[in-house]
This record gives sequence, structure tokens and C-alpha cells, in this order.
Amino acid sequence: MIGKKIQQIREEKGLSISELAKKANVSKSYLSEIERGLQTNPSLQFLNKISLSLDIHLETLLNHTSYENKFAKDLNHEWLLLISQAIEDGLEKKDFQRYAEYQSFLKKQDKLDSH
Repeated sequence: MIGKKIQQIREEKGLSISELAKKANVSKSYLSEIERGLQTNPSLQFLNKISLSLDIHLETLLNHTSYENKFAKDLNHEWLLLISQAIEDGLEKKDFQRYAEYQSFLKKQDKLDSH
């Protein structure tokens, strides 16, 4: 689980859960729930904050876990860098979803126009 990986790296770095939560500017209780497996689907924004605070690449968390999201397993380095940059620039999940929906709409329009 991704929570166990976060906990393992946090402990290797000698950080308490309170220290990591403060450093990452995330809720201590939510971080604790992630580590204990009570919450199992953290956002990429949350994972990015944690990875930056642990001084590791986001892909380290995603590639070395049994993360259930099949797309996360297939993400290559370029996609992870792109996602990281978008998060740092303030792009939220809902913005990306709107963009993806718009691109899907455009592709459907192109198919209709070509027939």
C-alpha cells in the first residue's frame, strides 16, 4: 500500500508523522489515515506534497507501491514530470478532468466531421 511506503520512507528519514505533516502542509490526521490504510486513494496533489517534503520523486511513491490505479502503474517518467509540474503550477484534478473531457469532445467532433 502507498501508505506503508510513505511511512517507511518517513521513518527512514527520521521524521515523525507530525513533522512530515507540518513540512508538507497536510493534515496530520489524514496522513495518519493514509499510513494506516484507512484512506487508500490520496490525490496526486497530496502525494506530490509528501514526495517533495520527503525529498523524493513522485514516481518513487507511485512505482514502488501496490497502488491500485492501473494508470499509475503505466505512467512513465515524462507523464509524472508533467503531472508534477501541473500540480506545482496550481492545476487541480477538476481542471485536468475538464481538459480531458474537452479533448474527448474535440476528438469526437473530428470523427464526425471526417465522415
